[in-house]
Amino acid sequence: MLTIKGLNAWYGSSHVLQDVGLEVRRGEVVSLLGRNGAGKTTTIKGVMGLLKKTTGQVIFRDTDLLALPAHRRFGLGLAYVPEDRRIVPGLSVLDNLRLGIVASPHRRDEERIIERIAETFPRLKERLGQVAVTMSGGEQQMLAIARALAAEPEMILLDEPSEGIMPVLVDEMFDLFASLKRQGMTILLVEQSVELALGISDRAYILDQGAIVHTGDASAMLADAAIQERYCAV
Repeated sequence: MLTIKGLNAWYGSSHVLQDVGLEVRRGEVVSLLGRNGAGKTTTIKGVMGLLKKTTGQVIFRDTDLLALPAHRRFGLGLAYVPEDRRIVPGLSVLDNLRLGIVASPHRRDEERIIERIAETFPRLKERLGQVAVTMSGGEQQMLAIARALAAEPEMILLDEPSEGIMPVLVDEMFDLFASLKRQGMTILLVEQSVELALGISDRAYILDQGAIVHTGDASAMLADAAIQERYCAV
């Protein structure tokens, strides 16, 4: 579904991604792992068209995205949950969810989508009228994920979803990801919690200093203490 070939990216004169290549097949959960600063978030932003300078190929459903603006990529069925969540201040939970629908091809089905999201996220169902930024960090992260899913995408990109969230909500969140996987959702996951990420993934890639240094079956990586210690420590 998503194939990245020879992706290079720069911040100013700094060459931060160097010929990154990876593949995510339909229905897979694939993790992108590595230490802080390895280039994981930059890779996600490169897929979504949020970097000023990139070269290579980013192919989604047979379309090369690199020349397309971010909103066109979203319209093709890609959803993105950034690390900083980007919950809109002053808006309710319900209105934040509506923002995920308004630019999607499914906007005429808003009532059905909101009902489905509310059933999937019981915590949010109880808070639809609440000002979203008054919720806890974990609940706001759930909202950011729900808003992305409201667009009914074919693939979702998650950037550090467990960052700064209490453990009980992290467990709930990863239970959700496992459920989405069972439903056939395709996911590219950037995550510092290696054990959690590999536990729900089919395959994984490890980035180090802007380059892919290892790839393999997630269960094999989970059993390899040397890989985790060398590349995946926070």
